[in-house]
Amino acid sequence: MKLNKIAALIAIAAASGSAFATNGYFAHGYGMKAKGMAGVGIALPQDGLAAATNPAGMVMVGDRLDLGVDWFKPNRGAEIVGTGVGINGSYDGNGDSSFLVPEFGYNKMLGWDMSVGVSVYGNGGMNTKYNISPFVAIGGQNPAGVNLEQLFIAPTFAMRLNKDHALGVSIVMAYQTFGATGLQPFDGAGSLHAGSVTNRGNDHSTGWGLRLGWTGQVSENVTLGATYASKIKGKFNDYKGLFAEEGRFDIPENYGIGIAVKATPKLTVAADIQQINYGSVKAIANPNCGGAGCLLGTSGGSGFGWRDMTVFKLGVSYELSKDMTLRAGVSTNRQPIPARETFFNILAPGVVENHLTLGGTWTLANKNELTVGYMHAFKKTVNGSGSVAATGMGAGEANLHMSQDSLGLAYGIKF
Repeated sequence: MKLNKIAALIAIAAASGSAFATNGYFAHGYGMKAKGMAGVGIALPQDGLAAATNPAGMVMVGDRLDLGVDWFKPNRGAEIVGTGVGINGSYDGNGDSSFLVPEFGYNKMLGWDMSVGVSVYGNGGMNTKYNISPFVAIGGQNPAGVNLEQLFIAPTFAMRLNKDHALGVSIVMAYQTFGATGLQPFDGAGSLHAGSVTNRGNDHSTGWGLRLGWTGQVSENVTLGATYASKIKGKFNDYKGLFAEEGRFDIPENYGIGIAVKATPKLTVAADIQQINYGSVKAIANPNCGGAGCLLGTSGGSGFGWRDMTVFKLGVSYELSKDMTLRAGVSTNRQPIPARETFFNILAPGVVENHLTLGGTWTLANKNELTVGYMHAFKKTVNGSGSVAATGMGAGEANLHMSQDSLGLAYGIKF
């Protein structure tokens, strides 16, 4: 495929849709085949999006192009009870109810032992839109909410050290977009930079980092993998009065290990453990607090109070026939929001924990592939404990809930 055509496809993917996620604000998986197996992929590369999970896997997928899109539908909201400031009630955050999330991957082999490629994907994001705002009674406006999107473009080089082991590296270029509306109660005297908290339109940030990976076939039927992604710096200057460190919003480092076992000639079982260090980013991890030392926008300013997350993924793949492969998976995590931090997280209720996925690939007569993937994140509710008191507004609690569904389709071309 000519390079100008590849560049055009990257541009289309970069301009299309938004990315929204399920493990905190990270996606549950990357590439439609992996998504059908709960996101496993550290030791099981399957398509041109393999670099998004482990760049070493690209040297194992051959010459191919993959295009896909996910229809993503989150259901999120909040309930506020027990306060004396007129904000009690149930609030629906689904003003924007569904989203399209594109993905693109291309890989080219340079002989049997090296490959170059590029993966373009939504790393993660978060969206809420309360058409009836929880904050109107204390000075807010309708609608209220936030929209965070993260697009990654990852040029990748991978090479085999020998027939059993491979290394890979991706230069990850990250593009972030953020906007907030209806947050007037948090502006003014509560911020280091009044006027840079809400209703500033969409701000943008760019940064870059590295993702490194290894895979190794340690026996006839067992493959292991490991991957590490560095922190990526970012800053939203238009919202320097909202986020800690005057708008700093880094993408946290993350890493993981995986195993894939060929249990039978037709059945593969794979598992990943992923660590996401949300706690290393002050805008995400700072606790909600009151007083002059906690002004929004300062280094110690109130944040979302998120803690680090460990994600466990288990997936299976079964070759039903030479033309049909079926997939399924489950994943779980400990959601990142402590009970004390629920009030500010009305804006970002990323509390889902348990996921079920299904998927399949049909190999067409021309040897290309049509893949489908479905994900359901079961409803999770987190009840606040001292959550309104943490803001300095007195008694009461904010209770959060979220569930999610996604359905995706991808087309893979083998060269």
